[in-house]
Amino acid sequence: MAEINLFFIFIGSIGFDLLIGDPRIIIHPVQLIGTYIKQITKFFIHNFKGNKRILFWGGLFIALSTIGISFAIGKLIELIYIQSKSNFIFGILIFLGLSSCLASKSLISTVKEISSLIHDNITDQKTEQIVKEKVQKIVSRDVSNSSLEHLLRSSSESLTENSVDGIFGPLFWIFIGIVFIKFSIYLPGPLSLGFSYKAISTLDSMIGYKYDQYKYLGFFSAKIEDYSTFVPSRLVLLTLPLISSKFKQYTSLIKKSYSDGIKYDSPNSGISEAIFAYISNIKLGGENKYNDEIIEKPIINANGDICSKEKINLICQLILRLQILWIIIFTIIFFNI
Repeated sequence: MAEINLFFIFIGSIGFDLLIGDPRIIIHPVQLIGTYIKQITKFFIHNFKGNKRILFWGGLFIALSTIGISFAIGKLIELIYIQSKSNFIFGILIFLGLSSCLASKSLISTVKEISSLIHDNITDQKTEQIVKEKVQKIVSRDVSNSSLEHLLRSSSESLTENSVDGIFGPLFWIFIGIVFIKFSIYLPGPLSLGFSYKAISTLDSMIGYKYDQYKYLGFFSAKIEDYSTFVPSRLVLLTLPLISSKFKQYTSLIKKSYSDGIKYDSPNSGISEAIFAYISNIKLGGENKYNDEIIEKPIINANGDICSKEKINLICQLILRLQILWIIIFTIIFFNI
């Protein structure tokens, strides 16, 4: 019975995230995870900045400890909930915890706001600076001198890449946890796997870079994120065409997207960006600035249109439709195992 309750809590948490997002009155788990990562990273950089070997193995400690603590907290709440025969308070904790692992509303609303500002309201430098600040919050590249066209492309790339990290990756691992719980309460469950994936994603975004000391400190974090996102990103590749108007071109879309996507340093993000790019028919990739260094990313869908407000709205619709499809698939699988 507890696993059925958990399944419906999971479904409810998806709806809560879509409608409400992250309540501001509650401390978000990512804030706590981020604080831990920031402090322990600062310790290693301050004391061992010139020692590549210590930074390398220190990075492994940061990754494992962050994931381990996140997993343990989630597992403890799960066990108390199940052993207390679905205690209401801990049910609420699981509900809010699962919702916090998802980022549908925050991701979609942020990018839509940026595209609307660019499309409707940019009439002065002050407004343009506000837009650049908003874009800078969702990308790691330097957009201080970017054109409006580049700002839209950056926002589109963030939306298509982070749809996996922030939405479909967590959905996948939470569902795996719900399936595991059906077999044993001591196996990883939805909250423990959801928190673990969120920790992995946060590690990668904070220290999984490829320059300066982070090249060593963030090595394991980046690799773990690659492996944990491998399956979800490919499931997005395989299922997204099914809810689009181009489903009759299914095989062609998969081949083109995979061919373009694997050219990226991160084949997971490349693949997710590519399938959205081909279905919405936009061109992604090109010149980006990171720490005063110009990096040329491979072009995705070279014959696609430039990014626009309409294209971003279409991508947001595709994300919402795909979530509905995944919920239907998860429900069928869950009740037939």
